[in-house]
Amino acid sequence: MSDYLLPSDLVDKAREVIAANRAAGRRVAVAESCTGGLVSAALTEIPGSSDVFEAGYVTYSNAAKMAELNVNLDVVETFGAVSVATAWAMAQGALEASGADVAVAITGIAGPDGGTEQKPVGTVVFARAERQPGPDKIVADQQLFDASGGRSGIRRQAALCALELLMP
Repeated sequence: MSDYLLPSDLVDKAREVIAANRAAGRRVAVAESCTGGLVSAALTEIPGSSDVFEAGYVTYSNAAKMAELNVNLDVVETFGAVSVATAWAMAQGALEASGADVAVAITGIAGPDGGTEQKPVGTVVFARAERQPGPDKIVADQQLFDASGGRSGIRRQAALCALELLMP
C-alpha cells in the first residue's frame, strides 16, 4: 500500500517541485479551475511541503475567480474563462492574494462536455506569475490534451504541466 493518495507521476513531480523551490528559497501558490485542487493536493502529499507551498485557490466558477483572485469581469466576458487573459489574471491574483514568490494558474475544459470548435474538450490554459523580477513577467501557454483518457486524463495531464511550470 502506497503512502500517497495520488498517482506516482504526480507525487514524483510534486516532490521535485518542493525540493527545487525549497533550494531556491521560493514559496509557491496555485490557482486552479479545471484541476479542482489536484495540483495543490499533489504538493501537499509531500512531507515538509509547508516550507514551500503558500496557498491553493480552487476557483471553479467565474464568480469565484472574480471574488477570490480579483479577475475582472470584463476579462472573463471578453476572452472567456478558458483564455490566456483569464489564466494571466488568475496567476496574478494568486500571487497578490498569497504573497508567494511564484503562482501558477490553470483553467480549461476537462469534458466530457463544454467544448466548442474554437476550444475543444482538452483545451487547458496555464499562466505563471513571478514576484521577481516583477509581477509583469508572465508566462502563459495553451495546450490541447488528448481527450481519449477522459476527464481524469485531461486533469492529470494539466496538473503535471502546472507542476512543471512551478519549477524554478
